[in-house]
This record gives sequence, structure tokens and C-alpha cells, in this order.
Amino acid sequence: MKTIKEINEKIKKGEVVVVTAEEVSELIEKKGLKRAAQEVDVVTTGTFGPMCSSGAYFNIGHSKPRIKLGGGVCKLNDVPAYTGLAAVDIFLGATAIPDDDPRNKVYPGEFKYGGGHVIHELLEGKNVSLEATAYGTDCYPLKKIETTINLKDLNEAVLFNIRNCYQNYNVAVNLSDKMIYTYMGALKPNLGNANYCSAGQLSQLLKDPYYKTIGVGTKIFLGGGVGFVAWHGTQHNPGVPRLENGIPKVPAGTLAVIGDLKQMKPEWLVGTSMIGYGVTMIVGIGVPIPVLNEDVIKHAAARDEEIFTQVIDYSNNYPNCVAGSLAQVSYAQLKTGKIVVQNKEIPTGNLSSYSKAREIAETLKSWIKKGDFTLSEPVANIPGAESGYAVKPLKQNPSLS
Repeated sequence: MKTIKEINEKIKKGEVVVVTAEEVSELIEKKGLKRAAQEVDVVTTGTFGPMCSSGAYFNIGHSKPRIKLGGGVCKLNDVPAYTGLAAVDIFLGATAIPDDDPRNKVYPGEFKYGGGHVIHELLEGKNVSLEATAYGTDCYPLKKIETTINLKDLNEAVLFNIRNCYQNYNVAVNLSDKMIYTYMGALKPNLGNANYCSAGQLSQLLKDPYYKTIGVGTKIFLGGGVGFVAWHGTQHNPGVPRLENGIPKVPAGTLAVIGDLKQMKPEWLVGTSMIGYGVTMIVGIGVPIPVLNEDVIKHAAARDEEIFTQVIDYSNNYPNCVAGSLAQVSYAQLKTGKIVVQNKEIPTGNLSSYSKAREIAETLKSWIKKGDFTLSEPVANIPGAESGYAVKPLKQNPSLS
């Protein structure tokens, strides 16, 4: 048994042993579970993929005379930002798009620019146009402003993503006879391709399936800087079917994360266009897993061949909330570049970058070994299946049917 406090003491003394989630499996094979648990202090993870439920809030500072954006309209590079917070606090969602974007009127739409791109450009140091209108008050008399803002001049700029790091996710295919465009990418007709989105054996919640070390307050690699787990994410759904090793067979847990945007880097937060669907942002996240006992390292050592997910039809079943899986496949199978569904060999593609996920895990490993990054003790647990926090968040709303 170890504690986070003891591991942090090793980090400060330069004695810590850190391995990535890839390396830990090989280490256990060589030395055995017991000895590996004794020797290893931290296992690092990583993921780099599109995460729609992301965004940033800003305090832009006061103009002279003052303006009250709350209740008004504000746009950054023509992308609408939410103003219903306060006078000069705004929130920009990664999926927001300009009012004049043609969307899917000319199908499939290109969705060339949106909130994720604005956040990326701010990180690149570019000036971003701000246009706002307000109704004016005695204390905030200005009714219109047109200016430019820069990340370095903002009072606060905070990345706040309410659903990231999905714990496992679907493989998307198309059973129809026409091309379809989804958040899982373009899917060719008649099982022409299969898209998935996960780093598999490097993905954080797949390496801590019961959320024993990852909780509210866990310090993480976020967007190239340091961030924290703020809460469990929206649609957090731990009470799903699991394999004997504890890993969910279907989408399960999620994380809400937060961090100072000003210390992040543009290569780890990238605005992205998805044809026929919209815009999003590719987010880089790495979570350290403290090896507190043998159980922790055993879960962290799960390989791609031990992690399975479901193949789902996105032409009918997914959009119409029809349950059912076409097949169960491992990430090892997916990474070969082909899987077999309904007796047909299908090429696979990953929307998440495995090489970038590996780079994140290695970067976090180097930070810890150098003493630049210590671990934090979670102040609250993320709800697990035993808490009763199960399928309730994902029930369909009858009033919307």
C-alpha cells in the first residue's frame, strides 16, 4: 500500500518511478504484478481526440464607458458567445458557429469555422474581433462596442469542458445504402468503413475503470498545461455492463475538466471541422494514476486485446435510439485496420490520434520525473456503479419524443 503523499515525497526527492500505460503491461510481464506494484509509483495516460462538450469562459475587462454584455449579444470573430453571466463574463462553446454559416443547407455542410477555432487562434496569440451590443443601464451606459481582444490582455481565460474523456465509445458504421455524415466522421454505405474514437490502452478511464484514483481535484495534463478534474462529466453513466476485468463494454464514465487557458498550447487544443455535422475541438488530456496497491496497477495494465467496445449502426439505430450492437470488437482488432461485421471485412479508422496520446503520456511522465508535476489528492470521488448513479442520466425524455 502507498499513499499519494508518499509518492509526492518521492517526486520531490527525484526517486519516483513513472511508466506509461503502454509500458506498465510489459513491466508486469517481466517482473510480475506484486513486484511491479512495489516498484512503480505512477502510470501516465493520454488521449487526443475530438471532444464536443468543451469551451472557455472569459472576463474581457471593462470598457470606458462600461458596457453590460449580460442580456446582450456578443460575437468573437462572428461566432456567438453566451452572455447570460454578468457584465463582461462570456462563455464560448467549441461547437458554436457564426449565424451566417450555411450549415447543412448545401448538404453536406463544410462548417469551416466555429468556437473551437476561435479558442485555438487565441492560443496562437492572434487578435480576435469582438462585437457586442447591449441595452444600456445607468451604471453600464455603453450600448455597442467593436474591438479586438488578445489572450494576454484578458483578465481571465479558463478552459472548462463539461464532458471529456469518455470511458469507452461506440464504433460507428452505416448499414444504409447512402453516405452519412456524423460526429463519428463520414460513414460509407453498406458497411463501407468503421470509425472509432479512443486511445484504447492509453485512455485514462479505461485504466482506472472504477474511478478509484481519479476524482474531483485530480491534477491533470490539459491542453498542454495543467488542469484539474472539476466533477464527473455530463452523461456520466457508470452502471453499464462490464467485462470481468471491470472495463465497460459500452460508453460509461466521463470527466468535467478545468484549467487556465493562458498556460495551454495551440497544438493540444485544435479547432476542427466535421463535414455534414459541425465544428468541434480536439483536446489533449493526460491523467496520472498513482499506484496505491496491486489492484490499481492490475487495472492500469489492461491491453488493447482486453478492452472491448460495440459496433453500432449510425444510419438508423443510433439516431432513432434503437438498442442493439452489431458486434463486439477489441481495440486490438480495431488497430489492425479491419474488423469483420456481418461476415464482411470492414476497414477501420480512428478519429483519436494514438501517437499524440502516447506523446501526452510521455510528456506527463517527464514532468513528474523532473519534479515539475506532483499528484493531488482527490477531494471527492467520482460516482461509480455502486453509488446508484447509473443509467438515469441517459434515459430518454418522453416529452421530447
